Amino acid sequence: MVADKERTLVIVKPDGVQRGYIGEVLRRFEKRGLKIVGLKMIKVDKELAMKHYGEHAGKPFFEGLVDFITVSPVVVVAVQGRNVVKLVRKMMGALKPEEADAGSIRGDLGLSKSYNVVHGSDSVENGKREVDLFFREEEIFDYPRDIENWLRHDN
Repeated sequence: MVADKERTLVIVKPDGVQRGYIGEVLRRFEKRGLKIVGLKMIKVDKELAMKHYGEHAGKPFFEGLVDFITVSPVVVVAVQGRNVVKLVRKMMGALKPEEADAGSIRGDLGLSKSYNVVHGSDSVENGKREVDLFFREEEIFDYPRDIENWLRHDN
């Protein structure tokens, strides 16, 4: 995959939606120069939740993950850019808000390990898998932006 075409999935989780942080989360990614190529609000059903969290099946916290992500609407976002998986994870901050840097989403907005506002893919491979899980091909819009000429650098 071309570096500028790398994609990751961000989910504004139920606590982020309920607390009114959709715009704040999106703003942070856009201000960083990342491109939003897919965006929608959905109610995750149990089947989709189990696929999404499949790697955790059988672990003691699996059921809790599935229950939480299905309790309220979420906003799913396909984000694209150079090294986007690594960058988004840095912007989200550590899983536990008390360990997350100030200025990160979880550091600024998270309340606990369970209520930490956002999910982001943990690898390039999972980014592709998760985007494909939540978006159909026709729901992804890779469009040109003039700013991308300035954002393409190797430094």
